Amino acid sequence: MDIKELEPGFSISHAIYPSDIEELKTLGFRAIICHRQPGEADDHIDDSLLRQAAEAAGIEWVEIPVTPGEYTTEAIEAFGAAIDRLPTPILGFCRSGRRAVSLWVHNQVQQESCDLGQLLQAAHAAGHDLHAEKDSFIKG
Repeated sequence: MDIKELEPGFSISHAIYPSDIEELKTLGFRAIICHRQPGEADDHIDDSLLRQAAEAAGIEWVEIPVTPGEYTTEAIEAFGAAIDRLPTPILGFCRSGRRAVSLWVHNQVQQESCDLGQLLQAAHAAGHDLHAEKDSFIKG
């Protein structure tokens, strides 16, 4: 796993597997948000084994599946609600981590004291250059 912290209490990762759950528990993660679509790849037919492994380890599991590049208002709101209610630290993941970081930026820009430049720097430091999508994050 390649876990990158975006802010205290929230990190992202590329795809995880049931065999990773015990390590995530050891690392202290208390919640996981899955952004993968069921059936999007041979290694992600559905999330039932991941969900079961997380629940067995006492880690809360939330699914907010999104299609890459398609961040609906509903998905952004569901992400914000999950971040507000889940115990930290939280791990958000998808195939590459890009959907997780994008939803995090979309959620953060809704805060009054948001600095989009800092958010984009944090995303870049985590391995995801979102500068080309900068306009999509600006509140309208």
